Amino acid sequence: MRMTFAEIAAATGSAAPGTPGSVGDWSIDTRTLGGEDPLYAALRGDVHDGHDFIAQAVERGAVAVLVDREVAPCGVPVLRVRDTLVALQELARRARLRLRGTVVGVTGSAGKTTTKETIAALLDGSFRVGKNEGNLNNHIGLPLSILRQSVDAHVHVFEMGMNHLGEIRFLASMARPQVAVVTNVGTAHIENLGSREAIGLAKRELVESLPPDGVAVVNADDPIVAKFGEVHPGRTVTFGVGEGADVRIEQLTMGETGARFQIGGTVFETPVAGKHSVLNVAAAVAVGRELGVPAAAMAERARGLQPGKMRGERQQHNGVTILNDCYNSNPDAAEAMLEYAALLPAGRRIAVLGEMRELGAWSLGLHRMVGERAAALGFDLVIGVTGDAEALADAAKAAGTDALFFRGPADAGAALAALTRPGDLVLFKGSRGTRMELAVERYRAG
Repeated sequence: MRMTFAEIAAATGSAAPGTPGSVGDWSIDTRTLGGEDPLYAALRGDVHDGHDFIAQAVERGAVAVLVDREVAPCGVPVLRVRDTLVALQELARRARLRLRGTVVGVTGSAGKTTTKETIAALLDGSFRVGKNEGNLNNHIGLPLSILRQSVDAHVHVFEMGMNHLGEIRFLASMARPQVAVVTNVGTAHIENLGSREAIGLAKRELVESLPPDGVAVVNADDPIVAKFGEVHPGRTVTFGVGEGADVRIEQLTMGETGARFQIGGTVFETPVAGKHSVLNVAAAVAVGRELGVPAAAMAERARGLQPGKMRGERQQHNGVTILNDCYNSNPDAAEAMLEYAALLPAGRRIAVLGEMRELGAWSLGLHRMVGERAAALGFDLVIGVTGDAEALADAAKAAGTDALFFRGPADAGAALAALTRPGDLVLFKGSRGTRMELAVERYRAG
C-alpha cells in the first residue's frame, strides 16, 4: 500500500520531511527489504537495534527510514517518532481504513497458518485475495501484513497469534475483521495462560472483536470453541464432523493419496490429509459460503492444495516415507499428526518427536501423554529429542513401544539413518525452538 511521506508523518506525529515522495513497501529487515520504494522501520529487538542497519537499508533501496532516536544523515528522508513499533502499528490502523475488501481473521491453538492458506486458496479465483505472508501474525508481523495489502483486493485473510490474554484483542483492533475463524483451543501457551479455559478466553477475543453484522466461524467439534458464538450477537457458522455442524464433513476417507469427503453433497478430494487438515478445509468452505463462492469451485481448488514447508510435507528417501512436520508442535498438533501417520500404509512407523515448548508445569505430563498416544497407535519406534521429550520416550517405552532419547536433533537423525529400511514411514515433529529440520537433514545425509 502506498503512502506519501506527508501521510506517514501525519499518522505518526513525526515532522514531515521537506522532500516530497511516497512509500510503496514496508520492511523491518534489511535482509528481506525489497519491493517498490520501500520504507525501512528501525525496530529495537532483544539482540539487535534496527537503527544500526540504516546504512544497509539505504544501500538496498530504502527511500525513507522510520526511527525513534537521532541518526546520522543517510541520504533519504528520516521520519523520527517516539516509538517505531507504535508508529508502525498506527500506520497499519490508517492503512486498514483504506481496505475495501472483507477482512477475515483466523486464530486457534493449531493450524492457523494452514487454515489461512487454505481459505486464501479456496477463495482465489473468485476474488482477488490478500493475506499475511508466512506466519507474520503478531504485534510486529500483522501491522506489516496490513501495510503490504493491495487496496484492490476483495478479501484479506489475516492469521493472529498470541501467548497472553489481550493480544488477539489488540491485533483485532488493527485488522478489524468482519469474519472471525477459530480452529481449536489446545494446550499451546498453557505456560503463560494456566489452563485450556484461559486459552479459550484469549482465542475468543477474536469473536468478541467482530462488529454486530460480522460472522463467527467456529469449530463445532471443539467443546470450548463451539460456545464462542454465544458472545457474538451476529451470525455464527459452525464446521466439523459432528451432526450439529452447519458445514459438516461427511463420508470421510483418508489414505496415502489424501482425503475424500463430502460437504453439503459436494465431493471434495484433497492431497492434504489427516482429520485436522480436513477441518481446515471445512473452515475455508464455511468462509467461502458466507462470501458466495460456489461449492463446486471450492472443491476444484481443494484438489490443488499442498502442505506448506515443514507442515506435513511428504518426502521419499531410499524407500522410506518422511512426514516432515517440523515447523512447530504442541500436544494437540502432535497427536493429530500421529493419528494421521497411523493411517498410512507402512512397513514400520517411527515417530521422531522433539520437545514441545511453553507448557510450563504441565510439560512433563503432556509429553508423557503424547508418548502414550504414539504407543497406543501402534508406532514401532518412538524417538524423543531434547529436554522434556525424554519423558515422552519414557512413556512410550513403559507402554510397550521401543523408544530412544537424544539430546539434539542432529544426533537423532544420524542414529535413525542406521535404523530404517525401505517401506518404513518416519514422522518428524517438534517445537520451532528444537529445530527438528536438522534431524531430517542429518537423516537424509546418512
